[in-house]
Amino acid sequence: MVIDDLNKGILRELKDGRKSYKLIAEELEVTENTVRSRVRKMQEDGILDISGFVDADQFDGLQIIMIGIRTSSMDYIAKGEEISQLRGVISVSVVTGRFDLIVTVQLNEELQMLDFLKNELARVESIEAIETYLVYKGFNLKTPYLQ
Repeated sequence: MVIDDLNKGILRELKDGRKSYKLIAEELEVTENTVRSRVRKMQEDGILDISGFVDADQFDGLQIIMIGIRTSSMDYIAKGEEISQLRGVISVSVVTGRFDLIVTVQLNEELQMLDFLKNELARVESIEAIETYLVYKGFNLKTPYLQ
């Protein structure tokens, strides 16, 4: 799917996730049906996911950590996909620098950092080194509520 100017405009308007398709259509000078069909197509193609995100700082018991991972496998995409399926994982990014992957994890009362490292991440083969970063305060860091 091509992300044209109309799709970009719709995505900008959807920053306010509660804005109606009717108001978006008026703002972009297209029909409400056009907005609805474009949003549906972007969702089907995996470009857009409309969901609620929370500020973990506002919830007792939620904690965000980031983990830098260096792997002996050169298949970073496969490793990233594997790690993205682990319990608590919000996102995995293939990066440049001293790590191959950066993983964002949401911890809670049932999934503490040691539990994640020992029971989830330890199952992944070919990890050479990790470095964990505990997020004390996030700015513009919203995550899905996984509990």
